[in-house]
Amino acid sequence: MSLTIPIAENFMLKMRSIEDAEAIFEITDTNRPYLREWLPWVDGTKTVEDTRNFLKKCLDNYDNGSAIDLGIWFEGKWVGSIGLNKIDTLNRNAEIGYWLTPEYSGRGLMTQAVQALITYAYTETKLNRLVIMAAIENTKSRAIPERLGFVQEGVCREEGWLYDHFVDLAMYALVKSDWVNKK
Repeated sequence: MSLTIPIAENFMLKMRSIEDAEAIFEITDTNRPYLREWLPWVDGTKTVEDTRNFLKKCLDNYDNGSAIDLGIWFEGKWVGSIGLNKIDTLNRNAEIGYWLTPEYSGRGLMTQAVQALITYAYTETKLNRLVIMAAIENTKSRAIPERLGFVQEGVCREEGWLYDHFVDLAMYALVKSDWVNKK
């Protein structure tokens, strides 16, 4: 039960294992203020055991087909996460989520990672529609779907809860026929 999506030499998306919990927790803990700005789960990740439990849930979700959670590996180092969340096999759609550590941000890695995940989703699964949701104010995260040809379909008002307040989320979508015609 291991999935690897190569992107370039020494750059890949790879399913994480329970054994990665300590390294993932360390990166989360080290980058807590940065990650907390846009990710609502950071405060709930207090120990390595929390991360281990999260990874177990990710593996269960993969087994039951409801999500695919992958680590982003660059030059032999885990630098972020990406995944297909909320996979709806009946309607053949999923939501893409992602984050990257600050020292690897701004290098085009996430754009390449999302592109690789899109290719995997459309060629290896029966998915037809991919959605990315990002806080209106999160311009870095919103730049990814805009760069990759997603269509902004609207704004979901107060869709996200971020610790002590609601945030509006921009909703972007890409359907398989748009992706095929773009290639």
